[in-house]
Amino acid sequence: MKAEEVLKQYAAGERDFQRVNLRGQSFRGKELSGADFSEADIRGTNFKNANLTGTNFCKAKAGLQKRWVIVLLLVSWITSGLSGIISSFGGVLVALVFYSGSNVELQVFGWTTLVVIIALFAVIQRLGITSASAFASASAFASASAFASASAFAIAIAIAIAVALASGFTVASAVVIASAIALASAIAFASAVTSVIAIASAFAIASAIASAFAFAFAIASAFAIASAIASASAFASASAFALLATYLGWHVLKGDPRDVWIRTIAIAFAAIGGTSFYKADLTNADFTGAILKSTDLREATITRTCWRETIKLDRVRPGKKYLQYENIRQLLITGEGQDKNFDRLDLRGINLKETNLQDASFSGT
Repeated sequence: MKAEEVLKQYAAGERDFQRVNLRGQSFRGKELSGADFSEADIRGTNFKNANLTGTNFCKAKAGLQKRWVIVLLLVSWITSGLSGIISSFGGVLVALVFYSGSNVELQVFGWTTLVVIIALFAVIQRLGITSASAFASASAFASASAFASASAFAIAIAIAIAVALASGFTVASAVVIASAIALASAIAFASAVTSVIAIASAFAIASAIASAFAFAFAIASAFAIASAIASASAFASASAFALLATYLGWHVLKGDPRDVWIRTIAIAFAAIGGTSFYKADLTNADFTGAILKSTDLREATITRTCWRETIKLDRVRPGKKYLQYENIRQLLITGEGQDKNFDRLDLRGINLKETNLQDASFSGT
């Protein structure tokens, strides 16, 4: 049903729009309070700034239209391919260990690159990408950070040269080591970030199958580069990064607190073209049993809104109100808060009707 027809019927007093197909329609800034959109298909529907007070969205299906799913998945797969290409260059640098002949400087460059990549791998796996960035900067790896400036890069090189000279290396070797540290860190960190974001986005948009395709794109790109330059280490390096990114991407979307910013980016990316309630008034609206994956709820008024048994509420863009808290989302979905701790949270306007709160703690909330 077209938006114009819905608005025409609404103006005539009709409120029952159950099970209608509203995919891709726009109700931006419109008055639809009290309407019944239960079991409606609202994928890609625009409700920005709309008045939806008391509106019924029970078992409605929000999120992305199929064409947007395809577009966004292609972008995430291309990003994965880019990550594979970047990481394969790291493998090329490592290959200098085996193919540099008697050239000591190139061997030092290769070994330094290998050590840096392994160290960064270990830190990323154990502490997360954010901590790896700090580790890189502290170890003269400032170029690995996405926010590193030219001056930071120069300082990092200068520190690394000074350390190398103090350790008894020649000036040429010191420069080689410093360059290897900076370049390897940049390659490893850039590859890790792009790959994890791509994998996490694929998870957020579709499923594990989509992320598997993203992984395959990274591997395929790396294989193409490795074949072109006849370097098995390039392929091995890219494969290792792809495996690490798949592992981290899955953990990020599962709520790993170490890299929340990556999860935020992935969900925001997955919501492009999805259902939007941006700045809409959802006071007393009912989303019981609704599918809300890839939905934008930023700056929406969600006072006394019902979220019981909603699906994929963890994949929405929640904004800064009570939906930002993972434990609160679970409380709203399940209605079970017995013996749980909800201390020092901002829960203004939350709907806890018929929720089990026996022995729950709300100190300072």
